Amino acid sequence: MFARRNAVNAYAQVGVETGAMSASPHQLIVMLYDGARAAIARAKFHLAAGDIAAKGNAISKSIDIIDNGLRAVLDHNAGGDVAADLERLYDYMSRQLMLANLRNDEALLDQVDSLLQDLSSAWAQIGNPAANGALAAQPIAANS
Repeated sequence: MFARRNAVNAYAQVGVETGAMSASPHQLIVMLYDGARAAIARAKFHLAAGDIAAKGNAISKSIDIIDNGLRAVLDHNAGGDVAADLERLYDYMSRQLMLANLRNDEALLDQVDSLLQDLSSAWAQIGNPAANGALAAQPIAANS
């Protein structure tokens, strides 16, 4: 069983690495959001199972993705207010995750997961030319 799990994990890791090498910058950001969310899901699973050490490791992984992945790629020169707002939001999420870890608080994990899901959806739409084209193709109603 243990060998099978290691094989599955190794296969999944290769898939992630291959996807990252061929991804656009927008797709990479979505992958970071998805990775942080997956770590939160693992933390919730381990919390429910009473595996406090594994829960802590999963929360630490999510914080690492937020702080050293998402926050690190913010461009404050080009991003202006949006980058500053995201910086504050990422800081808030990291702090909430630390509190969730200390308090074993699933509601805080859910809150951060919801924020990450919203951001991920927004980034996915920004990077989806078909969706952007559909929006651009819609006529603008004249004000009467």
